[in-house]
Amino acid sequence: MARTETPGTEAALRSRLRWWTELPLILLVYGCYSAGRLLARGDVGSAVDHGLAILRVEKALYLDAEHPLNRLFTREAWIGVPADFWYASLHYLVTPAVLIWLFRARTRHYRAARTWLMTSTFMGLIGFTLLPTCPPRLLPAGHGFVDTMAQYSSYGWWGGEASAPRGMGGMTNQYAAMPSLHVGWALWCGVMLWRYGGTRLTKVLGVVYPLVTTLVVMGTANHYFLDAAAGAAVMGAGFLLAPRVTRALDLVRDRLPRRTAPVGGGAGSPIVSAGCQTSAGERIPRQRASQLDPAAGPDASPSDAGEEAPAPAR
Repeated sequence: MARTETPGTEAALRSRLRWWTELPLILLVYGCYSAGRLLARGDVGSAVDHGLAILRVEKALYLDAEHPLNRLFTREAWIGVPADFWYASLHYLVTPAVLIWLFRARTRHYRAARTWLMTSTFMGLIGFTLLPTCPPRLLPAGHGFVDTMAQYSSYGWWGGEASAPRGMGGMTNQYAAMPSLHVGWALWCGVMLWRYGGTRLTKVLGVVYPLVTTLVVMGTANHYFLDAAAGAAVMGAGFLLAPRVTRALDLVRDRLPRRTAPVGGGAGSPIVSAGCQTSAGERIPRQRASQLDPAAGPDASPSDAGEEAPAPAR
């Protein structure tokens, strides 16, 4: 069973993790993800060659499950339409929802989980850049694949170009199939739900979500099986590298100059004003009688009492 944080521990951790600093960081990574897909618009001929090479390897290893799944999704609208909604929506909804849940309910695990996800995403961007790959749906028609999102586009908001809304297909890189971050992110969500959900339902969802996503990306002809396997491998590599990334970020943060608190205003420092001294936590300033000279009269001030007597002349 997943361990839950005590209220005090959770509050202390959340005080160091502010949502207004986390949100720009996540948006930055997502912006790099989207920009990387656009910048990775490699030569179409090379992308098609890479896709055909993957297909040949799969056939040689008897791993080409895309054809039967795609035929099923194309023939049965009651399967194909929900699968298209799954592909076009959940990738962008479930992952942020799990991040928010971790931040609010499993704060102790949030930073490691977020670093794992971001590290793996950047590795996926490298894959898009180095190996632009044509998805099955964009291969020549003779290879037997049908773009189910184009076939069922009248049911949803997407057009005939990937999962982008109608008229925005030009804003996507349709040759970024390897690795499948749809599968990678779904696997990350599944691990988080399994490890930290704490209920049988969340554990079931943690298994079902990545498995169904894998079937969906192949049945809709958006990814090959090896794309899905590469997405899982990228998440595994990111999991192994995340602790080192965290340590490197901590070293950088420790070497940055820190702001010093104003004199007299920092936490735990006394506030001195008009001869009265107030310690942290005191509501009413009171005179520090212990600092006064016992021989001083009632009119003596703390500043007079604190002055050293002049040395006798020799």
